[in-house]
Amino acid sequence: MSRLLFLLLWALVLPAHALQVVDDRGVTVTLSQPPRRIVSLLPSLTETVCELGGCQRLVGVDRYSDYPASVRSLPQLGGGLDPNIEAIVALRPDLVLMATSSRAGARLESLGLKVLMLEPKTAADVRRALDRIGQVLEFPDPQRIWRGIDAGVSAAARSLPASARNTRVYFEVNSGPYAAGPGSFIGETLARLGVRNIIGPALGPFPRINPEYVVRADPDLIMVSERNGQELGQRPAWAGMRAIREQRTCLFTAQEGVVLMRPGPRMAEAARLMARCIGDKAR
Repeated sequence: MSRLLFLLLWALVLPAHALQVVDDRGVTVTLSQPPRRIVSLLPSLTETVCELGGCQRLVGVDRYSDYPASVRSLPQLGGGLDPNIEAIVALRPDLVLMATSSRAGARLESLGLKVLMLEPKTAADVRRALDRIGQVLEFPDPQRIWRGIDAGVSAAARSLPASARNTRVYFEVNSGPYAAGPGSFIGETLARLGVRNIIGPALGPFPRINPEYVVRADPDLIMVSERNGQELGQRPAWAGMRAIREQRTCLFTAQEGVVLMRPGPRMAEAARLMARCIGDKAR
Protein backbone atom coordinates (compact mmCIF):
# COMPACT_ATOMS: atom_id res chain seq x y z
CA MET A 1 0.00 0.00 0.00
CA SER A 2 1.39 3.38 -0.95
CA ARG A 3 1.95 5.99 1.75
CA LEU A 4 -0.54 8.34 0.09
CA LEU A 5 -3.26 5.68 0.01
CA PHE A 6 -2.59 4.83 3.66
CA LEU A 7 -2.95 8.46 4.69
CA LEU A 8 -6.19 8.81 2.74
CA LEU A 9 -7.66 5.71 4.37
CA TRP A 10 -6.54 6.90 7.82
CA ALA A 11 -8.23 10.24 7.21
CA LEU A 12 -11.49 8.43 6.46
CA VAL A 13 -11.25 6.47 9.72
CA LEU A 14 -10.72 9.57 11.87
CA PRO A 15 -13.74 11.63 12.91
CA ALA A 16 -14.23 14.79 10.87
CA HIS A 17 -13.05 17.06 13.70
CA ALA A 18 -10.32 14.82 15.13
CA LEU A 19 -7.36 16.49 16.80
CA GLN A 20 -3.92 14.95 16.87
CA VAL A 21 -1.29 16.30 19.25
CA VAL A 22 2.20 14.93 19.91
CA ASP A 23 3.19 15.10 23.56
CA ASP A 24 6.63 15.18 25.21
CA ARG A 25 6.88 11.39 25.07
CA GLY A 26 6.62 11.56 21.30
CA VAL A 27 3.19 9.90 21.57
CA THR A 28 0.43 11.08 19.24
CA VAL A 29 -2.75 11.68 21.21
CA THR A 30 -5.92 11.62 19.10
CA LEU A 31 -9.10 13.32 20.27
CA SER A 32 -12.40 13.05 18.43
CA GLN A 33 -13.21 16.64 19.37
CA PRO A 34 -11.83 19.44 21.58
CA PRO A 35 -12.02 18.26 25.21
CA ARG A 36 -14.79 19.69 27.37
CA ARG A 37 -13.70 18.03 30.61
CA ILE A 38 -9.99 18.36 31.47
CA VAL A 39 -8.04 17.15 34.49
CA SER A 40 -4.67 18.86 35.05
CA LEU A 41 -2.11 17.26 37.35
CA LEU A 42 0.67 19.84 37.06
CA PRO A 43 0.30 23.46 38.27
CA SER A 44 2.12 24.98 35.31
CA LEU A 45 -0.19 23.14 32.92
CA THR A 46 -3.23 24.27 34.91
CA GLU A 47 -2.07 27.88 34.53
CA THR A 48 -1.46 27.33 30.83
CA VAL A 49 -4.97 25.96 30.26
CA CYS A 50 -6.45 29.01 31.98
CA GLU A 51 -4.19 31.45 30.13
CA LEU A 52 -5.48 29.92 26.89
CA GLY A 53 -9.09 30.47 27.90
CA GLY A 54 -9.86 26.92 29.01
CA CYS A 55 -10.34 27.36 32.76
CA GLN A 56 -14.04 26.53 32.54
CA ARG A 57 -13.16 23.14 31.04
CA LEU A 58 -11.15 22.05 34.08
CA VAL A 59 -13.02 19.55 36.27
CA GLY A 60 -10.16 18.59 38.60
CA VAL A 61 -6.57 19.52 39.45
CA ASP A 62 -3.62 18.34 41.52
CA ARG A 63 -3.21 19.48 45.12
CA TYR A 64 -0.65 22.16 44.20
CA SER A 65 -2.65 23.96 41.49
CA ASP A 66 -3.76 27.23 43.08
CA TYR A 67 -3.69 29.82 40.30
CA PRO A 68 -5.83 31.42 39.09
CA ALA A 69 -7.99 31.54 42.22
CA SER A 70 -10.94 29.88 40.46
CA VAL A 71 -9.16 26.51 40.32
CA ARG A 72 -8.97 26.30 44.12
CA SER A 73 -12.62 25.26 44.26
CA LEU A 74 -12.09 22.28 41.94
CA PRO A 75 -11.70 18.71 43.22
CA GLN A 76 -8.09 18.03 44.23
CA LEU A 77 -6.83 14.72 42.89
CA GLY A 78 -3.54 14.17 44.69
CA GLY A 79 -0.16 15.09 43.30
CA GLY A 80 1.46 14.48 39.96
CA LEU A 81 3.43 11.55 41.38
CA ASP A 82 0.59 10.14 43.51
CA PRO A 83 -2.68 10.99 41.75
CA ASN A 84 -5.97 9.55 42.95
CA ILE A 85 -6.71 7.29 39.98
CA GLU A 86 -10.19 6.35 41.13
CA ALA A 87 -11.22 9.97 41.63
CA ILE A 88 -9.84 10.97 38.23
CA VAL A 89 -11.76 8.22 36.44
CA ALA A 90 -14.94 9.16 38.32
CA LEU A 91 -14.75 12.68 36.83
CA ARG A 92 -14.99 11.24 33.29
CA PRO A 93 -12.41 13.60 31.77
CA ASP A 94 -11.98 13.86 28.02
CA LEU A 95 -8.29 14.58 28.60
CA VAL A 96 -5.78 14.32 31.43
CA LEU A 97 -2.76 16.64 31.41
CA MET A 98 0.24 15.47 33.43
CA ALA A 99 4.02 15.46 33.65
CA THR A 100 6.11 12.95 31.73
CA SER A 101 7.84 12.06 35.01
CA SER A 102 4.60 10.69 36.44
CA ARG A 103 4.24 6.90 36.40
CA ALA A 104 0.46 7.11 36.42
CA GLY A 105 0.05 7.94 32.75
CA ALA A 106 0.12 4.34 31.55
CA ARG A 107 -2.38 3.33 34.24
CA LEU A 108 -4.83 6.05 33.22
CA GLU A 109 -4.46 5.12 29.55
CA SER A 110 -5.13 1.47 30.37
CA LEU A 111 -8.43 2.60 31.88
CA GLY A 112 -9.40 4.24 28.61
CA LEU A 113 -8.51 7.87 29.35
CA LYS A 114 -6.74 10.18 26.94
CA VAL A 115 -3.48 11.41 28.48
CA LEU A 116 -1.30 14.25 27.20
CA MET A 117 2.05 14.31 28.99
CA LEU A 118 3.99 17.58 29.00
CA GLU A 119 6.71 18.71 31.38
CA PRO A 120 8.08 22.20 30.89
CA LYS A 121 11.59 22.59 32.33
CA THR A 122 13.01 25.19 29.95
CA ALA A 123 11.67 28.20 28.10
CA ALA A 124 11.46 26.11 24.92
CA ASP A 125 9.38 23.55 26.82
CA VAL A 126 7.00 26.28 28.01
CA ARG A 127 6.61 27.52 24.47
CA ARG A 128 5.90 23.99 23.23
CA ALA A 129 3.37 23.34 26.01
CA LEU A 130 1.51 26.52 25.05
CA ASP A 131 1.43 25.33 21.46
CA ARG A 132 0.24 21.80 22.29
CA ILE A 133 -2.46 22.86 24.74
CA GLY A 134 -3.46 25.64 22.35
CA GLN A 135 -3.99 23.00 19.66
CA VAL A 136 -6.15 20.95 22.00
CA LEU A 137 -8.26 23.97 22.99
CA GLU A 138 -8.30 25.31 19.42
CA PHE A 139 -6.95 28.60 20.72
CA PRO A 140 -6.05 30.94 17.86
CA ASP A 141 -2.33 31.69 17.75
CA PRO A 142 -1.15 30.34 21.13
CA GLN A 143 2.29 31.71 20.34
CA ARG A 144 0.82 35.17 20.89
CA ILE A 145 0.89 34.31 24.59
CA TRP A 146 4.53 33.30 24.31
CA ARG A 147 5.44 36.51 22.53
CA GLY A 148 3.92 38.42 25.45
CA ILE A 149 5.97 36.39 27.94
CA ASP A 150 9.14 36.89 25.92
CA ALA A 151 8.54 40.62 25.64
CA GLY A 152 7.99 40.83 29.40
CA VAL A 153 11.28 39.10 30.15
CA SER A 154 13.09 41.41 27.73
CA ALA A 155 11.52 44.45 29.40
CA ALA A 156 12.67 43.20 32.81
CA ALA A 157 16.21 42.90 31.45
CA ARG A 158 16.13 46.43 30.05
CA SER A 159 15.04 47.78 33.43
CA LEU A 160 18.37 46.87 35.02
CA PRO A 161 21.24 49.36 35.20
CA ALA A 162 24.51 48.53 33.49
CA SER A 163 26.15 48.20 36.91
CA ALA A 164 24.08 45.09 37.60
CA ARG A 165 25.53 43.23 34.63
CA ASN A 166 27.61 40.15 35.43
CA THR A 167 26.51 40.05 39.06
CA ARG A 168 27.34 36.54 40.28
CA VAL A 169 24.13 34.95 41.57
CA TYR A 170 23.20 31.87 43.57
CA PHE A 171 19.52 30.91 43.24
CA GLU A 172 18.42 28.31 45.80
CA VAL A 173 15.35 26.31 44.86
CA ASN A 174 14.98 24.66 48.26
CA SER A 175 17.01 23.79 51.33
CA GLY A 176 18.36 20.47 50.02
CA PRO A 177 20.14 22.56 49.01
CA TYR A 178 18.99 22.37 45.41
CA ALA A 179 20.03 25.15 43.08
CA ALA A 180 18.81 26.47 39.75
CA GLY A 181 21.42 25.66 37.11
CA PRO A 182 21.91 27.49 33.80
CA GLY A 183 19.93 24.82 31.92
CA SER A 184 16.75 25.38 33.92
CA PHE A 185 14.06 27.89 33.02
CA ILE A 186 15.15 29.91 36.07
CA GLY A 187 18.78 29.84 34.94
CA GLU A 188 17.75 30.86 31.43
CA THR A 189 15.89 33.87 32.83
CA LEU A 190 18.90 34.88 34.94
CA ALA A 191 21.06 34.74 31.81
CA ARG A 192 18.63 36.97 29.93
CA LEU A 193 18.80 39.44 32.81
CA GLY A 194 22.53 39.66 32.23
CA VAL A 195 23.78 38.08 35.46
CA ARG A 196 26.11 35.11 35.97
CA ASN A 197 25.01 31.88 37.59
CA ILE A 198 27.61 30.40 39.98
CA ILE A 199 26.27 26.91 39.20
CA GLY A 200 28.12 25.29 36.32
CA PRO A 201 26.12 23.83 33.40
CA ALA A 202 27.64 20.38 33.91
CA LEU A 203 25.77 20.02 37.21
CA GLY A 204 22.40 19.91 35.48
CA PRO A 205 19.26 22.07 35.61
CA PHE A 206 18.40 21.62 39.31
CA PRO A 207 21.40 20.00 41.05
CA ARG A 208 21.67 19.13 44.70
CA ILE A 209 24.91 20.76 45.72
CA ASN A 210 27.41 20.67 48.55
CA PRO A 211 27.01 23.88 50.59
CA GLU A 212 30.81 24.27 50.43
CA TYR A 213 30.43 24.78 46.68
CA VAL A 214 28.54 28.02 47.36
CA VAL A 215 31.09 29.13 49.97
CA ARG A 216 33.95 28.65 47.50
CA ALA A 217 32.04 30.45 44.73
CA ASP A 218 31.27 33.38 47.10
CA PRO A 219 28.38 34.86 45.06
CA ASP A 220 27.61 38.59 44.96
CA LEU A 221 23.90 37.94 45.45
CA ILE A 222 21.77 35.14 46.88
CA MET A 223 18.13 34.49 45.94
CA VAL A 224 16.25 32.20 48.31
CA SER A 225 12.83 31.67 49.85
CA GLU A 226 11.92 33.69 52.92
CA ARG A 227 11.52 30.49 54.92
CA ASN A 228 14.99 29.14 54.11
CA GLY A 229 16.73 32.50 54.03
CA GLN A 230 16.41 33.09 57.76
CA GLU A 231 19.05 30.47 58.55
CA LEU A 232 21.62 31.16 55.83
CA GLY A 233 24.06 32.73 58.28
CA GLN A 234 23.93 29.63 60.50
CA ARG A 235 25.17 27.33 57.75
CA PRO A 236 28.84 26.36 58.24
CA ALA A 237 31.14 29.09 56.85
CA TRP A 238 28.30 30.91 55.11
CA ALA A 239 28.43 33.92 57.44
CA GLY A 240 31.76 34.88 55.88
CA MET A 241 30.41 35.08 52.34
CA ARG A 242 30.18 38.52 50.79
CA ALA A 243 26.44 38.26 50.07
CA ILE A 244 25.68 37.42 53.71
CA ARG A 245 28.06 40.02 55.19
CA GLU A 246 26.71 42.81 53.00
CA GLN A 247 23.08 41.65 53.21
CA ARG A 248 22.86 41.07 49.50
CA THR A 249 20.18 38.42 49.80
CA CYS A 250 16.66 38.47 48.40
CA LEU A 251 14.13 36.57 50.49
CA PHE A 252 11.09 35.74 48.40
CA THR A 253 7.71 35.23 50.01
CA ALA A 254 5.86 31.94 49.56
CA GLN A 255 3.59 33.56 46.98
CA GLU A 256 6.56 35.00 45.06
CA GLY A 257 8.26 31.61 45.25
CA VAL A 258 5.32 29.98 43.50
CA VAL A 259 5.62 32.48 40.63
CA LEU A 260 9.38 31.94 40.37
CA MET A 261 9.22 28.14 40.44
CA ARG A 262 6.53 27.57 37.81
CA PRO A 263 7.58 27.38 34.16
CA GLY A 264 4.43 28.77 32.60
CA PRO A 265 2.50 31.90 31.67
CA ARG A 266 3.82 33.93 34.63
CA MET A 267 7.47 33.72 33.62
CA ALA A 268 7.55 37.44 32.78
CA GLU A 269 6.32 38.20 36.29
CA ALA A 270 9.09 35.96 37.64
CA ALA A 271 11.64 37.89 35.58
CA ARG A 272 10.37 41.15 37.08
CA LEU A 273 10.77 39.74 40.60
CA MET A 274 14.35 38.70 39.83
CA ALA A 275 15.13 42.04 38.18
CA ARG A 276 13.79 43.94 41.19
CA CYS A 277 16.01 41.86 43.46
CA ILE A 278 19.09 42.40 41.30
CA GLY A 279 18.47 46.12 40.94
CA ASP A 280 17.94 46.61 44.68
CA LYS A 281 20.77 44.45 46.00
CA ALA A 282 23.50 44.16 43.38
CA ARG A 283 24.90 47.65 43.70
